[in-house]
Amino acid sequence: MLNMGGPSTVPETHDFLKNLFLDGDLIPLPFQSVLAPIIAKRRTPQIEKQYEDIGGGSPILHYTKLQGERMAAILDELHPATAPHKSYVAFRYARPLTDETARQMKADGVKRAVAFTQYPQYSCSTTGSSLNELYRRAKAGEAGDSVEWSVIDRWGTHPGFVEAVAQNIERALAKFPAEKRSETVLLFSAHSLPMSVVNRGDPYVLEVSASVSAVMDRLGHSNPYRLVWQSQVGPSAWMGPQTSDAIKGLARLGRKQVVLIPIAFTSDHIETLYELDLEYVKEGEELGMEIYRAESLNDSPVFIRALADLAASHLKDYASGKIGPTSIQLGLRCPGCTNATCGAQKAWFARGGR
Repeated sequence: MLNMGGPSTVPETHDFLKNLFLDGDLIPLPFQSVLAPIIAKRRTPQIEKQYEDIGGGSPILHYTKLQGERMAAILDELHPATAPHKSYVAFRYARPLTDETARQMKADGVKRAVAFTQYPQYSCSTTGSSLNELYRRAKAGEAGDSVEWSVIDRWGTHPGFVEAVAQNIERALAKFPAEKRSETVLLFSAHSLPMSVVNRGDPYVLEVSASVSAVMDRLGHSNPYRLVWQSQVGPSAWMGPQTSDAIKGLARLGRKQVVLIPIAFTSDHIETLYELDLEYVKEGEELGMEIYRAESLNDSPVFIRALADLAASHLKDYASGKIGPTSIQLGLRCPGCTNATCGAQKAWFARGGR
């Protein structure tokens, strides 16, 4: 189960930030190996305070482990041919890091593995970066010899995912009076991307938009909505509008009822618990708005069942020869891609890790 991760305790914050800023797939920087540690050191006190404010660390490891364990139990019933199933967590920037998980897989004698991204929508900077790191570790034999790999690389319009998100939106909408509920604006918020990545041909913006469209279809287009973008870092141009700016703009236009929806995050972490809950909700309330956040999927039984359905369908179709180790879409590099590791990674996984 691949994800970016987060520091489980406040003292882990610096290492998390250093790993994050060292990743050129996520944040391309000039002189990256020199600048990344400097930026991480400067930002650590501020980010440590944010983790203190949300309870002393990120809960993403707790929820990812819980989701994986419950998914594996359901998967044993849905696809007994490959049972028993075991989930592993491989975070990109926080423990358990990919190399640590690879060593555990080797110790356990794993021979068949599915790289299952926990980002619903694909981006070279998220799923792509995690697959690049897994490729480096697995190709070097750190996960064991002769492991047969396949990949679940995107699932942002899966009916179970869409249903789980829609149910959480409906619960948030229920907090408004019935007679005014339809006036509430739904703001779907996703982590932004630098425009340099978007213009390279990254499919993330398209896929997040497809998720929003599918959720609104499920809701019967009951409310006005917009897709907005959060978590911009640095002075370069990023995908917009920014979530904060959208809230201020809606307030100026007299739209005072809003539900914030994390559409590209499945588990609570700093972007939901601090940025959405403590920054944006507070901003809206100070502008006279009534603003709520739809819950993250976390331990949602509907969502966990969706993960199990995704894995079961993948295993069944792979075993029958209906699909190969990777999706057709994963094999296509961005038109502007110049990352040799990306091309090698895609070819390696397409051969089942051979």
